[in-house]
Amino acid sequence: MGLLLLSSRLLCSRCWACEVFTTLLLSRVVVLYVPWWLYGLHVGPVDFPPLLGGFLYVSTRLLVLPGVERWVVKLFYLYLPRKLRLEKELAAELWKVRWEDIQTSNMEKNLRRAGSKLTLSLRGSNYGSLLTTEGQFQIFAKTAYYKGNIVAVKYINRKRIELTRKVLFELKHMRDVQNEHLTRFVGACIDPPNICILTEYCPRGSLQDILENESITLDWMFRYSLINDIVKGMLFLHNSVIMSHGNLKSSNCVVDSRFVLKITDYGLASFRSAMDLEDSHAYFAKKLWTSPELLRMESANPQGSQKGDIYSFGIILQEIALRNGVFYVDSGDYSPKEIIERVKSREKPYFRPSTNLYCHIQELGILMQRCWAEDPLDRPDFNQIKVLLRKFNRENSSNILDNLLSRMEQYANNLEELVEDRTQAYLEEKRKAEALLYQILPHSVAEQLKRGETVQAEAFDSVTIYFSDIVGFTALSAESTPMQVVTLLNDLYTCFDAIIDNFDVYKVETIGDAYMVVSGLPVRNGKLHAREIARMSLALLDAVRTFKIRHRPDQQLRLRIGIHTGPVCAGVVGLKMPRYCLFGDTVNTASRMESNGEALKIHVSTDTRNVLEEFNCFQLGLRGDVEMKGKGKVRTYWLLGERSSSTHG
Repeated sequence: MGLLLLSSRLLCSRCWACEVFTTLLLSRVVVLYVPWWLYGLHVGPVDFPPLLGGFLYVSTRLLVLPGVERWVVKLFYLYLPRKLRLEKELAAELWKVRWEDIQTSNMEKNLRRAGSKLTLSLRGSNYGSLLTTEGQFQIFAKTAYYKGNIVAVKYINRKRIELTRKVLFELKHMRDVQNEHLTRFVGACIDPPNICILTEYCPRGSLQDILENESITLDWMFRYSLINDIVKGMLFLHNSVIMSHGNLKSSNCVVDSRFVLKITDYGLASFRSAMDLEDSHAYFAKKLWTSPELLRMESANPQGSQKGDIYSFGIILQEIALRNGVFYVDSGDYSPKEIIERVKSREKPYFRPSTNLYCHIQELGILMQRCWAEDPLDRPDFNQIKVLLRKFNRENSSNILDNLLSRMEQYANNLEELVEDRTQAYLEEKRKAEALLYQILPHSVAEQLKRGETVQAEAFDSVTIYFSDIVGFTALSAESTPMQVVTLLNDLYTCFDAIIDNFDVYKVETIGDAYMVVSGLPVRNGKLHAREIARMSLALLDAVRTFKIRHRPDQQLRLRIGIHTGPVCAGVVGLKMPRYCLFGDTVNTASRMESNGEALKIHVSTDTRNVLEEFNCFQLGLRGDVEMKGKGKVRTYWLLGERSSSTHG
């Protein structure tokens, strides 16, 4: 019987079950009883031997071989405490984030960035895509708030995550890896169906966004700074426990508020899954950065390889140098699927992106070609790349502060240009919006609404109102298709609108084939309103006589016009889609003049005729008394034309 003393401070008071730890040493067997709790399992019988002076008396058969006592002591005092700390950290699950603690951010709606030509390739990274109504791609980060800080959120398309020992170690490694050129791992949520990874949020967007945004000017000092940041991050990653990235691309290189480039979407290979169909455009677009040897594998390791990362870096180098998008080939426009198939095919010469000595130095082009070499052994590692880049950029080498100041200065210059461009674009859109508003409402009324003022209804003592319609329009519509009717009215009213711009009139509305115009409001013009409407009516009638109906070119359009002069009240009605409307008996009378008129003639009331007579330039003919609904017999006239000269202009 041998006695082994273990400090009670190392033991859990609830644990007593033991497992046999067997070690082969010098072809002999040393049997040692090790408690379950050393492996993170707090289970065991309730009864346990008494404590003696702070030590637990364990009775066991211990075969102690000569010369191994010191080794046994080292095992307990060195290996086992370290093992204990590791198991305790794994069991603590410090990485775990509850879904209830994640608050959805509105930044997805508010932060809009310039577009990427291959936005589909971003699916599966921390960045998504948005298609505007103008057909331009925009990128935005999926974000949320966690513990008061904004974080980037990558959603995982998995039903559940099994917390195997391998997955626990991956999560621990993500917490352990810390570098200024890697996005910080915040945590992971594994609550189905909200499985996601939280990482540090970089507000400047991805490298792909920056490269494809033509409004951002990048000199070579800035470009080399971005390249060096990638090299530093990947060099650290390759020397860490993670060892390789496996999904390195420009959309997974993000820029923080200090213009430091950081690499994201690394590690956690067990979380990755194929989200796109293997024959989809998005699937092949994501593979444009993948090395040939990995493309040829039926089931490639999601973690990739270090040499595969070098290939991806070479593709990114070409993106930075040419700014023509990923895998740009100047000999043709290839789809992502065509590119992937040719890269996998081993055709000679090997299918690779183009280099352009007009855009970069020759040495950089050689480095690209070495990085995307067919044989992985021919590719340099990031230590060699770091040395080569230092040689290329020797004249621009400077300390960190100078580099940062240069980045900030260039960004400030870009920002000034961008602000100026956006200001001009805003002013142009403002002008267009105002022009549209002035077409809907009178200028003076629109100005009041722009100032936020309430438009008060106003009475006008004398205005002239024009009404017209098309005789036989109902029959014509019945014999035409809806699209033909729409085309007819659009052509007609486009012609009318161009004509009335030459007169001091305001177009009130069009309803079907009815066209309503007024003069004398909202800006009063004395008695000139009658003359303006009369001249406009004659011009419209002349235009109709030569107007051609597209689907019936031989048919004459028969316009009927009615005019009346009198008092009205005018004002804006409604808050949504406000309309400037006229009210009063004058409106009804003008409508009756039109409906009781004849085709291709201008029917004028006595009140309008009396005002026109004062100008002594219009030819008017008596029609006679006409029975009108609600008016009885009314004497009316025809407006026949205007004499070539007059004393009243």
